[in-house]
Amino acid sequence: MNTRIAPTTPLNFVSPTPYEARYFTDAAAAVDAVTEIYERNTRFLIGAFTGLAKGAPVSGRYRAFYPQVSIETNSFGHLDTRLSYGHVTSPGVYTTTLTRPQLFRHYLEEQLGLLMKNHQVPVRVSESATPIPLHFAFGEGAHVEAEGTGLADITLRDIFDTPDLSTTDDEIANGDYEPAPDQPLPLAPFTAQRIDYSLARLSHYTATGAEHFQNFVLFTNYQFYIDEFCAYARSLMANGGDEYYAFVEPGNIITKSGESAPSSGAPLARLPQMPAYHLKKKGHAGITMVNIGVGPSNAKTITDHIAVLRPHAWLMLGHCAGLRNSQRLGDYVLAHAYVREDHVLDDDLPVWVPIPALAEVQVALEAAVEEVTGYEGFELKRIMRTGTVATIDNRNWELRDQRGPVKRLSQSRAIALDMESATIAANGFRFRVPYGTLLCVSDRPLHGELKLPGMASAFYRTQVSQHLQIGIRALQKLADMPQEKLHSRKLRSFFETAFQ
Repeated sequence: MNTRIAPTTPLNFVSPTPYEARYFTDAAAAVDAVTEIYERNTRFLIGAFTGLAKGAPVSGRYRAFYPQVSIETNSFGHLDTRLSYGHVTSPGVYTTTLTRPQLFRHYLEEQLGLLMKNHQVPVRVSESATPIPLHFAFGEGAHVEAEGTGLADITLRDIFDTPDLSTTDDEIANGDYEPAPDQPLPLAPFTAQRIDYSLARLSHYTATGAEHFQNFVLFTNYQFYIDEFCAYARSLMANGGDEYYAFVEPGNIITKSGESAPSSGAPLARLPQMPAYHLKKKGHAGITMVNIGVGPSNAKTITDHIAVLRPHAWLMLGHCAGLRNSQRLGDYVLAHAYVREDHVLDDDLPVWVPIPALAEVQVALEAAVEEVTGYEGFELKRIMRTGTVATIDNRNWELRDQRGPVKRLSQSRAIALDMESATIAANGFRFRVPYGTLLCVSDRPLHGELKLPGMASAFYRTQVSQHLQIGIRALQKLADMPQEKLHSRKLRSFFETAFQ
C-alpha cells in the first residue's frame, strides 16, 4: 500500500525561489544568467527525485521552469538588409525558452549579441512559464526509472512534470505558429522542450552525445563511406598536429590527436540505428558523419533532430540510379533541383514549395570535385552532371508499371534517383540549414545495368574514397566562409525568427 501519498490528494507546487528578471547589455553576462537559472532549476528537480527515491516524504508537486530571454523593440527601422538573421522585422516583444545553455553557449552569445547590436536594446533574462520535464532535467541519455527505488509505489506524473508532446512541435519552423494578440512573438525556431526532445533522440539514434556534433555534417546511406571516414580520421589522429583534435565514435569512444587508439569509451555491443562519427575541431567547426541507412523516413528523423543544434551546413553523399544513357557507373551527380516523391514531409512542407539550390554550397561542391579529381571546366562534364535528383519512397519502383514513373522522371528532367537526398534538402530548407547533394551513380536500371556483387565490389573500392574526400573538401570550403554569407537569405520567410 502507498503510505506516502494517496492518488487523489491535491498537491501544492514546490518550486525554487522565483528568479527576478534582469536586463543585460552584454551577451556573455546574459548567457551566464540563463545558465544560473537552468542549472539551479535542474538541480532542484534531480535533488527532489533523488530524495524521494531514498524514501523522503512527498511534500508536493515538484516543478521548476526553463529560463527564457526576451527583447522589445519599438522601431520599424531598416537594418543591414544583407543580414539573414540577428534581427526582428517589426516592433514587438519577442521571446524564447532556452535549455542546455552550456552546450549552446557560443550560439547563444552570437545570437543575443547580434540582437543587442542591431536593435540597441537590452536582453531580458527571466524564468518562463514552461516547466522542465523531469526526464529532460537529467539530460540526454538518462534512464529515469522508479522501479526498485523508494518511488516504486508512486506515479511520477503525479508529482513531476513529464514531456508534453502536445506542445512539442515544429509550428514555428513550419511558419504555422500564430500567437494570441497579447502573447510575445517567437525569437527562435525551436522551444526548449523541442530541443530537449531532439537531444534525447540524437543520443538514442546515434549513440554519441550532442556535445560532440560538429557544425558541418555529412550524411551517407552506405557503411563503406563510414569505414573510409573512420580510416581517414584515425590516420589524422595518429599523425597528430592537425587542426582536428579528436575523433569520436558511437559509445562516445574518443581518440585524441597524437593517439593511435581510443583513450576513453568502450565499444558498443551493437551499433545504433544511425551511428554518428565526429571529427572535432575547435568551435564545433569540424565534421560529423552519420550513416542514415536507406530511406526517407530515416533521413527525416535524423535531420529533424540535428537541426536543433543549428549546424552551418549538411550534405548528402550517397549512391543513386543514373537515369541518362550518357552516364557511367562512378559518375557524379550534383543536384540543383529535387523531385519529391518521398512523402514523409508532405504535412510539413507542401510539395509545391520549390527547394532551391544554394549558390554557396553548389560552388563549394563543384570546386571540391575539380580539386580532388583533377578535372576542370568543360572536362568536368566527363564525370559529373548537374541536374534534378528525384527521391522516391519505394526502393523497388522498377517492379511496378514503369510508364508512370518514367514519364514523370523524364518530364522533370531528372538525371538521378535515390531515396534520401530530397528529404535532406527539404528539411534543410524547412529548418534554414544550408544543404547540398553530391551522388555517385552505382547502377542504371533504365538501361539494364543493375548492381551485381562483383561490379559493386569493384565500384566501392575505386569510388568511395574519392567521393568522401570531395565531401570533406567541400565542407572545409564552407567552413572557411563567413557565416553571414553561408546562411542564405533564400532560406528566410516573410516573418522570421531572429535566431539563425
